[in-house]
Amino acid sequence: MMHRVELSNISKSFGGVTALKSVTLKVMPGEIHALIGENGAGKSTLMKILSGACTKDTGEIFMDGAEVHIRNTRDSKKLGIGIIYQEFSLVPELSVAENVFLNQLGETGMWMKWGKMKKQAEEIIHSLGFSINPALRAGDLSTAGQQIVEIAKALSENVKVLILDEPSAVLGPQEIQKLFAILARLRKEGVAIIYITHHLGEIFQIADRVTVLKDGTSVESLRVDETDRDSIIKLMLGRTLEAMYPAHDPVIGEEVLKADDIYLADKVKGVSFAVNSGEIVGIAGLVGSGRSETVRTIFAAERRNSGKILLHGKEMRLQSPRNAVEKGIGMVPEDRKQHGVILSLTVKQNISLTGMKGISGWFGFIHARKERDIAMELIGKLAIRTKDENQAVATLSGGNQQKVVLAKWLNRNCSVLIVDEPTRGVDVGAKVEIYRLLHELSDKGVAIIVVSSESSELIGICNRILVMRNGRIQGELAKKDFSEEGLLRLSIGATEAIK
Repeated sequence: MMHRVELSNISKSFGGVTALKSVTLKVMPGEIHALIGENGAGKSTLMKILSGACTKDTGEIFMDGAEVHIRNTRDSKKLGIGIIYQEFSLVPELSVAENVFLNQLGETGMWMKWGKMKKQAEEIIHSLGFSINPALRAGDLSTAGQQIVEIAKALSENVKVLILDEPSAVLGPQEIQKLFAILARLRKEGVAIIYITHHLGEIFQIADRVTVLKDGTSVESLRVDETDRDSIIKLMLGRTLEAMYPAHDPVIGEEVLKADDIYLADKVKGVSFAVNSGEIVGIAGLVGSGRSETVRTIFAAERRNSGKILLHGKEMRLQSPRNAVEKGIGMVPEDRKQHGVILSLTVKQNISLTGMKGISGWFGFIHARKERDIAMELIGKLAIRTKDENQAVATLSGGNQQKVVLAKWLNRNCSVLIVDEPTRGVDVGAKVEIYRLLHELSDKGVAIIVVSSESSELIGICNRILVMRNGRIQGELAKKDFSEEGLLRLSIGATEAIK
């Protein structure tokens, strides 16, 4: 059988920096082909070339055996290539229906058939196993809802090749299984699927083949049923990975933060818990359970309706995130591009944002050498892959942008650090670095709250785990009681609430 798509000896450089060097990738019709590698390995660049978002320097692209020339996204769409980026490309001000058919608006002539468009959008979304009002404004949807609209948008066109960049990063366990069912259906229909992921478990669950990229080159392409997790990790990192989660035995001290009967509209309903110094407390739950809303309320990014926030036993009347930061509370948000970094600023400038007082002298003038030294220290500590401290954050890979967000708060010396989805879009090697850094902070007495959709991540790094459901804390698990089954049962309400 002929390959549906073949990228042969693809090379690409940006300003003298080589992003891809003679990369080859071959995908069959009706195949789910996983593409993996560390952040900066070249995965996204390769897919941008295939989707027409950027052009190759050298190499050839074939579709069904014939060479094609992809100069822009219009060319790729005509060839039946669809892509769903990790960072969404929806237009927030338009409706769900308008976003689903965004690339086809105006093709029906002068008059838009709004009723027909809404009905067709609703049918596509329903076929995916979801129910979303097509008249809703896309920007008002949850992150998971926006992901579903992205998938519906790709399927509204006659796709022959579907590229997904970390599609499960914003979905809960149930939504992920629905996504896998959708991909299995598309595979049967002969669609070639390229699936970029950092979750090795997903590869063995759904993929037929896997190609590993390292430092801009294609290392090896393997059948999934002929390899194992350790072999893939060794190909990615160039070394074996003894353990994903470093051993950690923290000294847990006095109570630092307490949330007392917090309410936020119908999203957070009477949540109460405390975190001690040196402790890492996880918050689990399905998408829509109120996890992110709870921590955003603590950080004063959402205005609570009632309840108290206490820091070191004293009630804090926090009116804004700025108040929270002044009191020693930091937060790494779920959506790093919208809330975590300023993309147009440099790595150095982003790191400095939370610690301007420490680098400023009289009249607010910044000590340039001090600012650079601090930035370089944190760049080294977090192994941020950047040309130098003056590179714009917008040009970094997603995982390296996440590290910049963490560096920003490491520069602040917080007494409480809230981390929402700490390793979303981050590769295996970088995950270990982030876990190590969180352990270092807890050893210094920082009270840490971690929200994560990955049960294994919470089990691996936390001392306690709270499980939320329908805006309430359904239960709490001590370390000795940790299990993925236990977390899932609490998340779906299959186990009675544990007080």
